[in-house]
Amino acid sequence: MKTNGTHLSRQNSRRRGGFTLVEMLLVLVILAVLAAVVVPRFAGRSKQAKVTAAEAEISALETALDSFEVDNGYFPKSGNLESLVAQPNNTPNWRGPYIKRGVPQDPWGKDYLYECPGRHNVNGYDLSSFGPDGQAGGDDDIVNWISSK
Repeated sequence: MKTNGTHLSRQNSRRRGGFTLVEMLLVLVILAVLAAVVVPRFAGRSKQAKVTAAEAEISALETALDSFEVDNGYFPKSGNLESLVAQPNNTPNWRGPYIKRGVPQDPWGKDYLYECPGRHNVNGYDLSSFGPDGQAGGDDDIVNWISSK
């Protein structure tokens, strides 16, 4: 008789060891509901994180450009941020590289726009990114000047 009782307890433990299909489906439904609530809240965060990263990179480029100007007495020519990485001709006071990892692209994979002298910063330079939409103008451009809106 003991062998028969042991045999029954093994069968019960086998049945109890796993999850039923209904239990698994219930867990999946709960996870789907949680994802439907949580994901939209964090979806806008990636756009904001990229905007913040672009603002930080523009600030770092401003520091590098200002250091270049202190050493050489002028800002690099328009569109030439490479002067922050590699020494241009006729710059004996160049103390670079002013940025270590090369000229960055904005978080959307585009080059930062550099113009010297600037249209908005007449005595300095304009530095900008078109932002998420990749188009000039609009409220999503990231710039180093104070815009009048």
